[in-house]
Amino acid sequence: MTTPWGELALTRFPEDPRDQLRAWDASDEYLLRHLADEGVALSGTVVVVGDRWGALVTALAAHRPVQITDSFLSQEATRANLGRAGVEPGSVRLLTTQDPPPGRVDVLLVRVPKSLALLEDQLLRLAPAVHEGTVVVGTGMVKEIHTSTLRLFERILGPTRTSLAEKKARLIFCTPKPSLVRPPANPWPYGYALPDGIGAASGRTVVNHAGVFCADRLDIGTRFFLQHLPDSRGSQRIVDLGCGNGIVGTAVALANPEAEVLFVDESFQAVASAEGTYKANGVPAHAEFRVGDGLSGVPAGSVDLVLNNPPFHSHQATTDATAWRMFTDAHRTLRAGGELWVVGNRHLGYHVKLRKLFGNSQLVASDPKFVVLKAVKRSSD
Repeated sequence: MTTPWGELALTRFPEDPRDQLRAWDASDEYLLRHLADEGVALSGTVVVVGDRWGALVTALAAHRPVQITDSFLSQEATRANLGRAGVEPGSVRLLTTQDPPPGRVDVLLVRVPKSLALLEDQLLRLAPAVHEGTVVVGTGMVKEIHTSTLRLFERILGPTRTSLAEKKARLIFCTPKPSLVRPPANPWPYGYALPDGIGAASGRTVVNHAGVFCADRLDIGTRFFLQHLPDSRGSQRIVDLGCGNGIVGTAVALANPEAEVLFVDESFQAVASAEGTYKANGVPAHAEFRVGDGLSGVPAGSVDLVLNNPPFHSHQATTDATAWRMFTDAHRTLRAGGELWVVGNRHLGYHVKLRKLFGNSQLVASDPKFVVLKAVKRSSD
């Protein structure tokens, strides 16, 4: 990536030489050009929210910025990109969306996230630290910035306007007015009761932090999965892989109190939601909550059952790379005879990938939109 301060070699995480997706886009470049061209004083505490792969904080490392991200993978990419750029360790402070934000913010740079709820939550958390002299600049692709995005900045921080578009990217300029704007109460995390007719989770409570998929309702894919979960019995080790709000793993734990359930997601918001959902329902089973890169660090052959509703988007890009890595992780960590259960849209063709990896794939249930598939790890694998 070419920046006003030189060129940077950047990659996503995990690194894959076959991956054609860049670790930055035109909105990152636009923001950096604006900061340089306008001579924005990057002094005091510089906070960068939503930096997807560390492009912004790597370029601004000389100003010792603070990065706030919901993504474990983004945080790992940032570490790798900072190291590749020869940035001194500790120059950039890496925080998650679950960490307390800095007490004072002098420059706030926001890479607009896909989730409006996550943007709302982060602006509300940062609002007490923003003062009338704070420079606030947002950035995103034109298709990511809507009237609702601008209204959110204005409602929480102060008067807001946008730039002209360049290379399909746009900037957001906000002038904080703490003396005039009183931010509303933060509605996150949000909880609701599940409907009946979905097995062990019927009528149970779900806790959702901002940014978690379908945070205000039960999505139809998960509903279908909950109606067709395996009958788990005894002291099994079960993984809710890509757990989201954790309702799938919680449902299994409710049905089998002897189970040991591992909730895993790369989103800090998701894992916090899963823990909240699990605790809200007083589940007697033992559970572990882990933010990480799939099942990295889980010993091979140590798991009896993996439950998975894989995403097929990486930010704005449609890709099956994440699903393939999840299936591969499951195959490695399952014991002989262990099972991977997957729910997905019919058109995604997951059965082909499962047959290639496991040598088998069984259709458990289907409706016009979704399928639930089961793959068994053979003893010879």
